[in-house]
Amino acid sequence: MDEIGKSATTSGVDVRRLRKMLPWYIAVNALTSLRLHWPEYLMEAGELGLYMFFACALATLLQHPGSPVRHFIDSSLARRALYGLAMGSTVIGIVLTPWGKQSGGHFNPAITFTFYRLGKVDLWDAFFYATAQFSGAICGVAITAYVLRGTPGNSAVRYAVTVPGVYGNAAAFIGELAISFVLMITILFVTNDKRLARYTPYFVGALYAIYIALETPLSGMSMNPARTFGSALRAGYWHAIWIYFIAPTLGMFCAAEVFLRARGALPYCAKLHHANNKRCIFHHAPQEFLFGVKTIDSEKAS
Repeated sequence: MDEIGKSATTSGVDVRRLRKMLPWYIAVNALTSLRLHWPEYLMEAGELGLYMFFACALATLLQHPGSPVRHFIDSSLARRALYGLAMGSTVIGIVLTPWGKQSGGHFNPAITFTFYRLGKVDLWDAFFYATAQFSGAICGVAITAYVLRGTPGNSAVRYAVTVPGVYGNAAAFIGELAISFVLMITILFVTNDKRLARYTPYFVGALYAIYIALETPLSGMSMNPARTFGSALRAGYWHAIWIYFIAPTLGMFCAAEVFLRARGALPYCAKLHHANNKRCIFHHAPQEFLFGVKTIDSEKAS
């Protein structure tokens, strides 16, 4: 009995000690991630800031009542098609920049947390990525408002807010869920195909262009909680904001499940563009070469 009691006491002390150490352990992990990977976090902020700048600027050019383009192109479908082409090209350009090649070119919390769900991204990296993405979206809209002297605030533009269309919240939710699912399943299958992986940015850009042209009347076409939040914050318009947090994330998580069941294996990495020699902070298979291009693995990058 004495031995049992002694063992229980020792165990109790150990448990209490571990509980006291846990906050320190968490803090050290967070600070380590921040110290080692802060360049990628800033890159993600810059990428979404750039995306939001173009989103608001182009929306102003195409929708503002005082814009000559708005009067020259009378068809709303034609304007959306032009907007989609421009934003799709912007997405391709961002992913192919040195920043996009190094950070992975997510600039979307739903994409980042889907890769976290797949075990490709560490928890603290996912947290800091999301923080940077939301910060970048807010700053991007603010910079556009400053540069364009407040014109994106016009009621016809409203800082490119994403809101449900004429078919209501249910249609907007289904629309966001569907387009997010297709985007993520495309990213997963294309990035893990040796023949197609280097063309991932073009697949993604094409989907953005098509969605903006055709899906915008349903939900405003977001697929990105941070993108919607940045516009909503500046416009002070929060109607059905929950749709743009839940539907994209749920759609992409469902895509991850489908990919796992179809392939029976995890994806290689969390980058949208692998064919480069930039460092990689994500978890991937222990291969020295990826699609013929030497990569820097997570341990060496850290």
